[in-house]
Amino acid sequence: MNIGVLTHNYPRFPGDFSGTFIAQLSEELVRQGEHIHIIAPFDAAYTPETLAQPQPRIHLYRYAWSDQAHRLGYMRTMEADIRMKTHAYVLSPALFLAGMRATQRVAREQHLDLLHAHWVLPNGFIAAVVAARLGLPLVISIPGSDALVAASNPLFRWMARYAFRRAGLITANSRELRDVAVRELGADPQRFDLIIYGVDPQRLRPDPTGVDALRARLGIPPDAFVVLAVGRMVYKKGFDVLLHALARLPQSTPPIHAVFIGDGDLWSSWQALGQKLELTRVHWVGRVPTHEMGTWYNMADALAMPSVTRPVDGLNVCVLDAMACGKPIIASRCAGNDLVVEDGVNGFLTPEGDADALAQALARLAQDRALAQRMGRASRTRIDERFGWPHLARRYRQHYHRLVHG
Repeated sequence: MNIGVLTHNYPRFPGDFSGTFIAQLSEELVRQGEHIHIIAPFDAAYTPETLAQPQPRIHLYRYAWSDQAHRLGYMRTMEADIRMKTHAYVLSPALFLAGMRATQRVAREQHLDLLHAHWVLPNGFIAAVVAARLGLPLVISIPGSDALVAASNPLFRWMARYAFRRAGLITANSRELRDVAVRELGADPQRFDLIIYGVDPQRLRPDPTGVDALRARLGIPPDAFVVLAVGRMVYKKGFDVLLHALARLPQSTPPIHAVFIGDGDLWSSWQALGQKLELTRVHWVGRVPTHEMGTWYNMADALAMPSVTRPVDGLNVCVLDAMACGKPIIASRCAGNDLVVEDGVNGFLTPEGDADALAQALARLAQDRALAQRMGRASRTRIDERFGWPHLARRYRQHYHRLVHG
């Protein structure tokens, strides 16, 4: 089957974080026999090595007058993931028109059987227009902030509603995202399936290689308990809640080091908060190439994902990555965390925004390493049995074949 995948986030060079989950899903679909064509906006950061790969095939389209003027997508459109940046409103009409032309051209040249758009805006609307013109089935997946953008003004709401009406399948990686799409954007709840973005269980797995050297580089003692936080520094990640939790740990808690990986609009603000709270065991790492992340996950004893609804969010891929490396997860009860974390089995679920509950969960794992290890093994079992890309890609393929042949 020939499938067109529309996205505005995709890895542009080795180690790029942008859209890695789209790439991994597409690569797994190729391994399972599908022909995948990535349709994405041009970006000057793409390398010849990326564009030369035979499968998935990448089709880029230009929408601006120079290489440097292509400034949409690739994690640059939103400000702290709560509002669009000003330049996005200026460039968006050109992107929509160029995306429609490119998608229609690729669909005809490659004889596409189906379009799968990640994010309802811009890609869902672009794909819906082309699918209507060419009579193609349409799948729309909602990873996160696009639900907020789509509800932000009447034009975007109309575009999202049009796209959802045209879609034969809508997927979301949290119940909250599904509910926003249904309640505010008119999506049909009967067309939904909650399919998360997964992980490659062969690429990430328990592996102690390089862990001791990494701890030594960071100045972390070999026996210290390390909690890892991975993601963009934006409100919905809730990393400020984690900082407050670290400041409220019970006195009897063994030393806990927190390692923050990622960058974003709140990077400086949250560093300042850590200093204000007089936290001395916090390590601000910044961005790490994707091919090095396995060592960082394995270096940690647990992953914290204290998401908050500002705005609604989907399940963060780092949760699955850490689970694949055999780590327990301490997460809030929102943003899809409860789809993969069972409280007391492979981690702890705490109330959203509750720094005290998060501190208690951290302290319990730091005090009981045997419990942390049992929960970590349970995390890995869940990846092997349910949440690895081979399982999730098969679910998508069942839907694809139903839409094309049913």
